[in-house]
Amino acid sequence: MKTIVHMMRHGEVHNPEGILYGRLPGFRLAENGRDQAQRVSDALADHDITHVFASPLQRAQETATPIASSHGLRIETIDNLIEAGNQFEGLRVAVGDGALRQPRHWPKLRNPFTPSWGEPYINIAHRMLGAANEARDAARGHEAVCVSHQLPVYTLRRFLEGRRLWHDPRIRQCSLASLTSLVYDDDELVDIVYSEPAGASDPRITGA
Repeated sequence: MKTIVHMMRHGEVHNPEGILYGRLPGFRLAENGRDQAQRVSDALADHDITHVFASPLQRAQETATPIASSHGLRIETIDNLIEAGNQFEGLRVAVGDGALRQPRHWPKLRNPFTPSWGEPYINIAHRMLGAANEARDAARGHEAVCVSHQLPVYTLRRFLEGRRLWHDPRIRQCSLASLTSLVYDDDELVDIVYSEPAGASDPRITGA
């Protein structure tokens, strides 16, 4: 029995201050983000989608809305799809800018392999795997969409591919509104397919 779980990153966020918003409430999609969500919805219009899941954060819920609407489904919230925890939440963290120039924040950078500044990669991988399994079980024989965030989606992919979880964030293959599609034969993962129905975006712009 073939089942597909599309792990989707949300669309572009309205973030004029350029902060790392993390799990902060109130960050909505930008106009371009709404367009990206609609383009993905159009690309999935003829797919056999029976469930749409999303992170509890506003940007993920808004990204999921056109997909759920086009298939006559309600959005089901899975807390495990939430953004990664990060101690720099609410601050500007661009290289040479903001928080990273302040010595009081430097101890948070002591171990990039965990990472020391946020939720451990292995924890992210395990909770995202739980969400993927929940979606697979709900949509057996069909397709499901799970709207989440860049780091959680990419960490899950690295975990499933057997790669080390620490990585260079500047080369993540997880564009805005992209799909990382997990293909199952019964319970066995047989393929991972990456696609960009809304087009590519720069992985270095994490606060887009």
